[in-house]
Amino acid sequence: MSLTEILGLMLAGAAGGVINAVAGGGTLVTFPTLLWFGTPPIVANATSTLALVIGTSGSLYGYRRHLSAVRPWLWRFVPISILGGLIGGVLLTFTSNQTFSKLVPFLILFATVLFLAQGLVRRLTNLDARRWRSGQRGVLWGAVLFQFAVAIYGGYFGAGIGILMLASLRFIGLGNIHEMNTLKTILSSLINLVAAVWFIFAGLIHWPKAGIMTLGALAGYYLGAHYSQRISPARVRQIITAIGFMLSALTFYKEFIRWVVRPQ
Repeated sequence: MSLTEILGLMLAGAAGGVINAVAGGGTLVTFPTLLWFGTPPIVANATSTLALVIGTSGSLYGYRRHLSAVRPWLWRFVPISILGGLIGGVLLTFTSNQTFSKLVPFLILFATVLFLAQGLVRRLTNLDARRWRSGQRGVLWGAVLFQFAVAIYGGYFGAGIGILMLASLRFIGLGNIHEMNTLKTILSSLINLVAAVWFIFAGLIHWPKAGIMTLGALAGYYLGAHYSQRISPARVRQIITAIGFMLSALTFYKEFIRWVVRPQ
């Protein structure tokens, strides 16, 4: 790898770590960066997943004071998150690079739209904790099933799962944003961890690139979690949304050109 590629991967890992810790969606930076440096799509997705999940330890440390508050919720969401993440990872290994390349523009666009719509989603799910305390267990089980679907998507691609989970947690009555971010970080880490373990056994990891990107992600996650209250989430979301739409447009254009010039 050239010095430019090393620096690019490290900066992308750091940016992805900060973004995940503050707003979620770091994959929108790390995954396209790996593609830019010539990594095959499925290998890029697997390598990005591994790099960001290892870096999550920095974010968990930053949220350590809130762990006791979210512990009662873990037994409800952890098992389904692990199972869904594994299913999503397995599905990816049965997808060819050609098929995944065609899906990439849509996956990036979907994740970007989630960013754009998260304010609306939160307003639509702005229910207080009395809904849960009143005995409507159907709300909780609906959130558990929703988490299962999120975990499958997360194991397969992953960008935007933090936003989906925050909306779900708000729906069941959680209101403290720091506790919600702590629970979201734990669950997304488990989803990505089981998927990453599967990717390792499937031989989909580019280890040198994963190592470099992990170093950046560790620093980015910790700084993002530690200084998140000093960063405007709205500004971060605006930047990520702009980047996401740009990347989606570029990947759609790339696939269009490939279709036009494909061998007859």
